Amino acid sequence: MKKALKVFSLFVLILVPVLAACNNTTTSSNPGDDGGDDSSKNKYKIGILAPAVTHGWVAAVAYHAEARAKELSDDIEYQIQTSSNAEEMTSQLDDLMTWGAEAIVAFPQWEGMEVPIQRAVDAGIEVINFDIAINVDGVYRVAGDNEDMGIQGANYIVDKIGTEGNVVILEVPSSGSVSELRKKGFVETIESLAPDMNLLTYATQFTREDGLKDFADILTSNSQIDAVYSMDDETSIGVLQAIREAGRTDIQVVTGGGGMQEYFKLMPENEDIWIQSALYSPAMVKDAVDIAVKVLNGESVEEETIIPTTIVDRDNYEQFLDEGSPY
Repeated sequence: MKKALKVFSLFVLILVPVLAACNNTTTSSNPGDDGGDDSSKNKYKIGILAPAVTHGWVAAVAYHAEARAKELSDDIEYQIQTSSNAEEMTSQLDDLMTWGAEAIVAFPQWEGMEVPIQRAVDAGIEVINFDIAINVDGVYRVAGDNEDMGIQGANYIVDKIGTEGNVVILEVPSSGSVSELRKKGFVETIESLAPDMNLLTYATQFTREDGLKDFADILTSNSQIDAVYSMDDETSIGVLQAIREAGRTDIQVVTGGGGMQEYFKLMPENEDIWIQSALYSPAMVKDAVDIAVKVLNGESVEEETIIPTTIVDRDNYEQFLDEGSPY
């Protein structure tokens, strides 16, 4: 009997580790690996390239891109890189290629990115270009509608002041096609809706400092201004300061463009002036991230996605507040 017990005990000692070994193999998500976390497998790898700016519209591009990538983290891995010049962005693009990026969302603000981006496309990487158009074959593009911003600005001013009056246009020639398209949409729409409107055009920049300085001079030169077609929220903040400091009460409308949180908050505070922003929101970059996923999923996607203009004023500004946004 004792001999039988010894044999049974020996059998149990041999069987237990065998069962344990069998159990480890069963719970491993990938037989033969080290049993580590498998959560990143079968996820798309998406890289994001953006300029390194600590504030303003450009900074908000990286903010919104990363926010969307986090929302999609069950389906994608991502790396976000920010750069100060084309050389740095090129190096980061190379790093993303080495990492194994299957798609790259790029905001190539720096000149000279055509060759490296074409190299990525030629390597089989899907590239979704945000905002700025560059001469590269095979990229997708997501952008706002600059001309429509002008059209909507004209519609807004006519709605608020009627078909006659003095309207100042603040163009920004240094911004190239951005200003040209916004002005084109505005002028052509005014000519159609309100041909008797008196348009006065002045040059400025997309900064509040220039908006303040230039519009202070414009106020001195014009005793009656009914509305201001400004193309940018930062410029418009300067315009509003100039109006306030001059004590002027004739101006009924100031438009803007972009989608700046600080500017939104001025809208309900200025009951005597309709403050408007035609969204060219940095949040549009979320659409670029979504398109990257769609392309990798094999879905049909248009080469160019132009996002229609949304108008924000005191009636709906609360829908667009985002306390976390750097812009």
